Amino acid sequence: MLGHGGGLLGPGWTGSPAAAETGDTAFLRALLDAETALTRAQASLGLAPHEAVAAVSEAAVQRLDLASLAERARAGGNPVIPLVADLTRAVGDPYGTYVHRGATSQDIMDTAMMLVAARTLAPLLADLDRTQRALAGLAAEHRDTPMPGRTLTQHAVPTTFGLKAAGWRSLVLDARDRVTSARDSLTAQLGGAAGTLAAFTAYGADDATALPAAYARELGLRAPVLPWHTLRTPIADLAGCLAFTTGALGKLAADVLILSRTEIAEVAEGSGGGSSAMPHKANPVRSTLIAAAARRAPQLAATLYGALVAEDERPAGAWHAEWEPLRDLLRLAGGAARDAAELTEGLRVHPDAMREHLGLTHGLIVSERLSAELAPVLGRTRAKELLTETAKRTYTEDRSLAELLAEKPELTDLDLGRLTDPARYTGSAGALTDRALERR
Repeated sequence: MLGHGGGLLGPGWTGSPAAAETGDTAFLRALLDAETALTRAQASLGLAPHEAVAAVSEAAVQRLDLASLAERARAGGNPVIPLVADLTRAVGDPYGTYVHRGATSQDIMDTAMMLVAARTLAPLLADLDRTQRALAGLAAEHRDTPMPGRTLTQHAVPTTFGLKAAGWRSLVLDARDRVTSARDSLTAQLGGAAGTLAAFTAYGADDATALPAAYARELGLRAPVLPWHTLRTPIADLAGCLAFTTGALGKLAADVLILSRTEIAEVAEGSGGGSSAMPHKANPVRSTLIAAAARRAPQLAATLYGALVAEDERPAGAWHAEWEPLRDLLRLAGGAARDAAELTEGLRVHPDAMREHLGLTHGLIVSERLSAELAPVLGRTRAKELLTETAKRTYTEDRSLAELLAEKPELTDLDLGRLTDPARYTGSAGALTDRALERR
């Protein structure tokens, strides 16, 4: 599957838009686009004849042997060298000399990486938008749906599913903003052998510094202020936003995995996956694949951050180390975004189960509220003693907190039904949800 982006061991990204935009065929197209754009840019400044543009463009659409390019890349350490040889041969005389003229392999490789990133981030952003819209709908629908809030794995105080969904959406919007910023900062690379643009002057440019901007325009990328052969900000920005995106979606997935456990069943994926051994199971597969991506992404980002330490004007090994981790990150983030959109659009919410679980602690889930309400009536010390004693009795006698407190003469004037109703102790969850949904 060399050219098709398939991955037997990558079900989280296989078949996604990210897979199509990061396969070997897609990378080859990006490399060829970078080469043809270089010829067009030079022609736009009078450094190459327009006939050369036509010749290079025509040759660039011909089929090249991916397997051969990959094998021959070993000789020079990158695929640009054999690609230039094949493209030059395909162009032939008299315009073959305009292929790759003045550039270095890293110029083309870095620029192709930026093109691949741009083409992958577009559908990724579309899937993030699908996800945030689905979550906005869930948050609005369940603004006041009470459920147990859990801290350190235990019931804490009540919250609402609307607030939880609004929190997921907030993370997705944070990811969207970071990805958008990184996409808008994707920068063309052109510096020549050591970042001085010297060869372009030798080939007749009056002002070689104008060429990178012309090159960027041809590609639809940002113009570089300086050649960034060893100034790897564009790669680091991609590492950060992609790792953040998988982590943000991973938080959503982690919550769904917990809440969809058989004994909790407060939510369920719309179409769970099957088991090879147990016919009754409907596994939360979308969440599982997102969680897997979130576990892998930080280490891939760490490799890219490590490549910031690039010596001299062009390093040995640092930029080479970026290619596969960046491709993997793009695939993981793109696949996770695809799965998150499907997950959230099909998520089933079970308010009845949430309401039932609010009673699992016999009413103790509102003990925080009762501490505050009883202190003015009984005094702080007595209120604490009473609640501590009553909490124990709720379990030993299997009776509710409201029932036990109703037996206390000093509390007869209190509306214990209201004070012990978990659905009436969700604080500002509704207002916070409304505020979160104002964000676009």
